[in-house]
Amino acid sequence: MALEFLAQNVKCNGCASAIRAGLGKHPGVREVAVDVPTGRVTVRAEGDIRAELGAALRDLGYPEKN
Repeated sequence: MALEFLAQNVKCNGCASAIRAGLGKHPGVREVAVDVPTGRVTVRAEGDIRAELGAALRDLGYPEKN
């Protein structure tokens, strides 16, 4: 299942690395891609774990855009 998020505060490749590492710890996550200019985070995951990943993004300092 592909999940997409528009994250705030994504400013550089360091931010992207932090997001990939943070979300990649979740056991249901298979792949994380981050587009720095747009803040788009695409996650390939097993099952619908959107709420959990949204909370994880917020905890990492990259909350979803409203």
